[in-house]
Amino acid sequence: MSFQIHALPAEPFQRLFTMSARELAEVRATRMIADAKPGYPCRVSLADADIGESVILVNYDHQPADSPYRSAHAIFVREHAEQVFPERGAVPEVLQTRLISVRAFDENHFMVNADIADGSDLHEVIPAMFGDPGVAYLHLHNAKPGCFAARVTRA
Repeated sequence: MSFQIHALPAEPFQRLFTMSARELAEVRATRMIADAKPGYPCRVSLADADIGESVILVNYDHQPADSPYRSAHAIFVREHAEQVFPERGAVPEVLQTRLISVRAFDENHFMVNADIADGSDLHEVIPAMFGDPGVAYLHLHNAKPGCFAARVTRA
């Protein structure tokens, strides 16, 4: 079964790069400079920021549905990131190199399954999760820090 990994659109985050430190704090965000690679995975470009690159760490409502699983967590966005559109069935390197929590949700936004996988195994784990017809979509999270990484749909 084919799948599609989705990056976040850049537009909602662009205004953050024009804000002062105080203004960023008011929206639960902060500007940082990447000091390691890997270490600052951008959710728009689905790539790690380069050392010295400006990023915003912001609280992102990745599960806004009105269900008990409603959730938000910190994510990084690179300053000049452009939204990527991975090919069907492709797993970006930023996901392949991390331990990933895979969470399966039904059409009512209830979690119906979950697993942890090495990112290099996602090309097998994702189709297996979609083998359940009750799974509407998946959320990928970096397992150790727990932050949202990407949304996955059937393709």
